[in-house]
Amino acid sequence: MTVSITTPSWRDLKNAKARARLERALPSIFPAPVLHHALTRPLIPPTPRLAVESYWRNHILRADRLARALAARSGTPEGWTWQLGEGGAGGRPASFRIPPAPFREPAFARGRGACCICGQPVYRFGWHRDLWGQGVPNGKAAWHAACVAAWKFWIAPHEQVRVLKRHQGHRCKASGKRLLRTAEVDHAVPLYRVWREHRDAAWPELLGYWGVPNLQVVNRTAHVLKCRDEAAERSQTLRLSRYRVVEDALGFSVVEEE
Repeated sequence: MTVSITTPSWRDLKNAKARARLERALPSIFPAPVLHHALTRPLIPPTPRLAVESYWRNHILRADRLARALAARSGTPEGWTWQLGEGGAGGRPASFRIPPAPFREPAFARGRGACCICGQPVYRFGWHRDLWGQGVPNGKAAWHAACVAAWKFWIAPHEQVRVLKRHQGHRCKASGKRLLRTAEVDHAVPLYRVWREHRDAAWPELLGYWGVPNLQVVNRTAHVLKCRDEAAERSQTLRLSRYRVVEDALGFSVVEEE
């Protein structure tokens, strides 16, 4: 005779084991919001590190704010400029659609114990503050859990469309109408313009163009119209870039470059 285990009882059994494992591994000091979040998940994370990662994945807007604040604390490294690298050469992004990250470049990397995204020290469990008073960062870590969540958000914001919809009250930023199920995430200032017009801005300021300050959810119809206008503007800029003004003996003239 076989005994079947229903889904609730299977989950309860798994969570009981995970909770026991988590409580054994917990230090005497641990962020209370993270622990509360872990214990209220449908499946409890079995280790403190997984609890921290789960917390930031499920508080993505908070992670975005924190990552940008930590970057502002680090500031722009001396001598760094936003450049692209073919095929990711020199640790530089291959496209302007990827956020600039100076501390991922070998020339500016701060080594283990410092976050390769924001540049600040990393402590136990990928936390951004030394809650345990150890005085030194975790030499085995290379990123904050919050910064990892923020980075994934910056490069794929469409995966958080439900969170962003709720953040802006389920209203289309372009028309003010209620957002439909087909609504899409858009950069208010398109990234090609960030590269063209703002590349000399301070690095922490640049990150805002990938974060919440520059993200909006718009209905698909409005998004299509915005993309059409942006494509027309880029085409016009490209055509104009083929011409240059030269001065000769007769005055000024416009020359088309081959």
